Amino acid sequence: MGHMSGPYLIRGSVSLPEAELIWRFSRSSGPGGQHVNTSDSQVELRFDLARTEALPEVWKERALQRLAGRLVDGVVSVWASEHRSQWRNRETAAVRLASLLAEATAPPPKPRKPTRIPRGINERRLREKKQRAQTKRGRSGQDWG
Repeated sequence: MGHMSGPYLIRGSVSLPEAELIWRFSRSSGPGGQHVNTSDSQVELRFDLARTEALPEVWKERALQRLAGRLVDGVVSVWASEHRSQWRNRETAAVRLASLLAEATAPPPKPRKPTRIPRGINERRLREKKQRAQTKRGRSGQDWG
């Protein structure tokens, strides 16, 4: 069995707690030759987000809110079946879970500071707008022979 390549970093120094990952393998649908439906290459990776101790509390709160739609009893699950080899699917699933959690635990974006539009620019816009209206009004051609 190929070695899983190290801890999967979520962000900073926090990585997926491998001890808490719940793996399930099942037969994969999809392409392949002989031997295709006999090996359990489809991977389901589940992670108990609600009960984990591995994430900082703030992150956990955030992730629970943001992933609310895909959690079942506080457990988030990821599937992978595109590769024919089980351990490559495991890699894929782990990476997917890590990036999902990275996204879900990211700090909220900074609020945008509204900037003022310089007066000149605004006036120019209004002038051009009037000009344009003028042009268009001139097009309603009633007096065209």
